[in-house]
Amino acid sequence: MNPAGIVDAHHHLWDPARRRYPWMQRPGLEPLHRPFGPADLAREAAAAGVSATVLVQTVAETAETREFLSAATASDGLVAAVVGWVDLRGAAVADEVAELRAAPGGGLLRGVRHQVEDEPDPDWLLRADVRRGATAVADAGLVHDLLVRPDQLPAATDLVRALPSAVFVLDHAAKPPLDPDGLAVWRERVTDLARCGDVFCKVSGLFTLLPPGGGDDLLEPVVRHLLEVFGPRRLVFGTDWPVSTLAGGYGDVVRRTTALLRDLSGAERDAVLAGTARSLYGVPGPAAG
Repeated sequence: MNPAGIVDAHHHLWDPARRRYPWMQRPGLEPLHRPFGPADLAREAAAAGVSATVLVQTVAETAETREFLSAATASDGLVAAVVGWVDLRGAAVADEVAELRAAPGGGLLRGVRHQVEDEPDPDWLLRADVRRGATAVADAGLVHDLLVRPDQLPAATDLVRALPSAVFVLDHAAKPPLDPDGLAVWRERVTDLARCGDVFCKVSGLFTLLPPGGGDDLLEPVVRHLLEVFGPRRLVFGTDWPVSTLAGGYGDVVRRTTALLRDLSGAERDAVLAGTARSLYGVPGPAAG
């Protein structure tokens, strides 16, 4: 493994006593209804060999982004980048980004994300106001994380094609369904997206997709396809902690993901587990070639 350590390019922090998380009200997520803070992250990361992380938004509030930037500054270098939130439909996206960059820790703002998967409209990303917002994000030099459902992949692909100068990252591989029919449709749509220019994909959030009793072998076709269409140097590892605690411990996610990458060369595996994330999000250390 790269001596600079693993980069966890996708995790969260939250405290339900301080803020409401609408998505957390879904059945089955009750174990997540407790605080997960910086001290918890530092303990888990150190035990798993993770040297740097990317902290990702969880609610549609710029106030949370400001808190994350402050937490990153206080993390002694562990949280090396933040993917925050701005209102993509608003008329002042550039101003919002500028204000966040002027806030304490604002230099660590490296990306923006909206929880598109919670939007009922499969074509939400095709809205004219959203496209204007996405253009402003690209003009600001920020990565655009895409959290979409499989049925929203065509719209995501259209957006990526419309903004060839932007850098996009598909979160959680769009949460592929693991049934044969659903997987076939996902495979086709992800292939279309991967044909676009500067678009990457996170190998994250997969273990919570497994059905009860389902083994990691069910994810092997997913990872195999991602490697085929994106290549290892456009894939980025993330734990999706603490959502991942529904399927196992922090270290388990690192170990199980590494096992799914066992057929790669050492350099390719290092790219997925660290180097590409360093390149994308400006995390200090040796970047992928």
